[in-house]
Amino acid sequence: MFAVQRDYADLVAKLVILVLFSSMAMRLAENAAQTGHVTGILLVASEALVVALTLVRRSAGTVDRSWRARILTFVATFGAPLVRPTASPLAPETLTIIIASCGLMIVVLGKLSLGRSFGLAPANRGIVSTGLYRVVRHPIYLGYLVTHVGFVIANPGAWNWSILAIADVALLLRAKCEERTLALDPEYRAYMQRVHWRIVPKIF
Repeated sequence: MFAVQRDYADLVAKLVILVLFSSMAMRLAENAAQTGHVTGILLVASEALVVALTLVRRSAGTVDRSWRARILTFVATFGAPLVRPTASPLAPETLTIIIASCGLMIVVLGKLSLGRSFGLAPANRGIVSTGLYRVVRHPIYLGYLVTHVGFVIANPGAWNWSILAIADVALLLRAKCEERTLALDPEYRAYMQRVHWRIVPKIF
């Protein structure tokens, strides 16, 4: 019975992700067609990887099913799809494209390194220590932060700033939740000794 409930919850989560992503993609694509501003499309590309890898992820060995982990995962995951295109960017689009592209590149390389070990809830789906994971323990989160900075500069406004600030704080807290789960594995504890920085080298 528990396995059936877990599979049902997983299916519902995937459907919600697909619906929110599709809604965001349509809003930003329409804005790009009307204004010619493409920074938002880079955010769509980044979030598309979340959808794709969520659909093909492997089963986890250990999962943090606490309410704290669930709430942080929900806020961090479903925040970005709620952003809206706005007018009056704070900087030339060339700059915001460069920033968002750098973030997207980090996200892509991180997710390619992670492959099917990618997941939403804090869990152990296999320890990955190659690629960008040799530099920081959560390179995908670093990529999200950079991409979000580019997006809010291109699309300023209280709504976007608030949504992404809340989502990114939840993202940082989720990283700590993930590490508590992963640290149950001796292999990950050894990895933490080799790679000292969680998200931003020399800072955090």
